[in-house]
Amino acid sequence: MNAGQRLNDAVLGCVLLERRIDPYVRPLFDRTLLRPLQAAVQWCVNARRRDEHLGLAEERAMPGEAAVAEAIAQQMARFVRRQYRPGEAQRAGNTKTYGVVHADFTVRDDLPARLRHGVFRTPATYRAWARFAGPGPLAPPDIKDNGILSIGVKLLGVEGEKLLDDERWTQDFTGISAPTFTTPDVVENLRLQRHVFAGTPVLYFLDPSHPHLCDMIMQGLYAKTQTSPLEARYWSCAPYLLGEGQAMQYSFVPRETTRSRVPRHPPDDYLRQGLAAALRERDVSFDFLVQVQTDAHRMPVENASVVWPERLSPFVPVATLRLLRQECDPADQFARADRLSFNPWHALPEHRPLGNQNRARRTIYLRLARLRQTMNGTPHQEPGEEE
Repeated sequence: MNAGQRLNDAVLGCVLLERRIDPYVRPLFDRTLLRPLQAAVQWCVNARRRDEHLGLAEERAMPGEAAVAEAIAQQMARFVRRQYRPGEAQRAGNTKTYGVVHADFTVRDDLPARLRHGVFRTPATYRAWARFAGPGPLAPPDIKDNGILSIGVKLLGVEGEKLLDDERWTQDFTGISAPTFTTPDVVENLRLQRHVFAGTPVLYFLDPSHPHLCDMIMQGLYAKTQTSPLEARYWSCAPYLLGEGQAMQYSFVPRETTRSRVPRHPPDDYLRQGLAAALRERDVSFDFLVQVQTDAHRMPVENASVVWPERLSPFVPVATLRLLRQECDPADQFARADRLSFNPWHALPEHRPLGNQNRARRTIYLRLARLRQTMNGTPHQEPGEEE
């Protein structure tokens, strides 16, 4: 182990100690300090940005962007091949599956005309699969790696042309439990992936030649000892079209305000167990909110480190995700997680992913899903409503 890896592991060891006390201080922290600290960090992020003079929902590709996306896909594929044997491959990100559950996605019947695009055009209820997962790229005991969680929702029976031809009837929505992404753009994402492969992800943020302290703090503000995947809020972090010429970000917000207690001696899979126990007893619902871009500079398309200010455009509820009461069989959960592929480009043209991080995802997600499913002998199969 070299000096960089030792420093990385020392920092992560301190984070693990903080996770043990986090449940006792987090409620007070969130009420009193989270918003002021986020505002200060975002001021620093925005102070260094220049105005790109883009229009609403307008994109601008970075130089060499396609090559960078290819390099990220190759770097992450190298990690998967090194880390996992055939038949045991996991996702390189959003790795540990807590649950893949039946759901309904119901579009509201009172939406204003500006929001009625794509799947929100008319009131409807779609059957869906919802996957809840940990951050990755590994799957250790939950208490060691549960700071930022992820959600993937796949609507079924969605009619119309799709941006990817490997699924004809689906619309995917993905998110994480922080309002900004780990890196601002794909160039920095490649730098991070190289650190991940070397076992030094912390050094990506602390590198004096390319510091990313603001991104580190933003992730730290939301990285906490999670009580349940069903009790976290999730953000898209990246923008999407909401009809022609209009960009949005979205968020899944749990309706229940009560919070579970983290076990004093948490089992390795306490988040998975908590999810299964909750859905064994009752339905669980999330409000699906959208935030429409109203200022192209303050709400950028190409920079995923910036929180879109809610004072410029508040989130508006457009649908409800209802996780049905059900029995979560572990074997079925893992098998279904292996077969399913979530990709923001499984989408109607009215919800086309925007920004360099999203454009890169088309290459990265397709390549890694095919690698994982090839290694495991589980070829891609589009899920149907009858499931």
